[in-house]
Amino acid sequence: MANDAALATEALTRGLQAALGDDLVALMLYGSAARGTHVPGRSDRNVLLVVRDASAAVLRRASPALSAWAKAGHPPPLIQTEADWAAAADVFPMEIEDIREAHVVLAGRAALAALTTTVDDQRRELERELRAKLIRLRAEYAVAAHDGKVLAELLVRALGTLLVLFRAALRLTGASAPADPTALVRAAAAAAGFDAAPFEWAVVARQAGKVPALQPFDPVATGCLEGIERLVGYVDKLKGER
Repeated sequence: MANDAALATEALTRGLQAALGDDLVALMLYGSAARGTHVPGRSDRNVLLVVRDASAAVLRRASPALSAWAKAGHPPPLIQTEADWAAAADVFPMEIEDIREAHVVLAGRAALAALTTTVDDQRRELERELRAKLIRLRAEYAVAAHDGKVLAELLVRALGTLLVLFRAALRLTGASAPADPTALVRAAAAAAGFDAAPFEWAVVARQAGKVPALQPFDPVATGCLEGIERLVGYVDKLKGER
């Protein structure tokens, strides 16, 4: 499966280079595949495409390569123009810093050197994303809590986004975020003062071939909710310290 992903990535790179030529500014792999923590069948293979022009005509030229990539089971790349990318530093600072921290240039150049984000913008976006995630998880928990199997799948699906948010929280403190998911969970828990154990369960379950079922209304799930609540409070408190 890993070899299939590598072949698909090579095909995407060749196809976009041939289709876009000089309009291709940067093609970068980021996320778990760039960090070396990709879990086959669970993690996405994330790609960013920066182009000089994102007109319909240019996107049509890219369409065959992108369609083949999607048919191989991968999410479509994020597509930005150079101008969009340059203007995004104050809107998507968390994502920019996450990509900067771990990426592989597949074609073109990194297109990151000129982007500067601020700690205030990073904190603001992180708090917004954390609060939105907490709102969604509360609702999903209320629906799924009576079914231990569905509840377990819910936590495992949520983990990928939570790891991104944990890295962003550590970045605010100036600490380096460990690449290993368990070490990352523990570092974020130590910084914000929440129990790492429920999230460690999700890490182990995510890496397993089959997700083990929880009990209905399992304390692992409520522990995850409580941990995110504690992290929201921690990030909100940082606002008053800056």
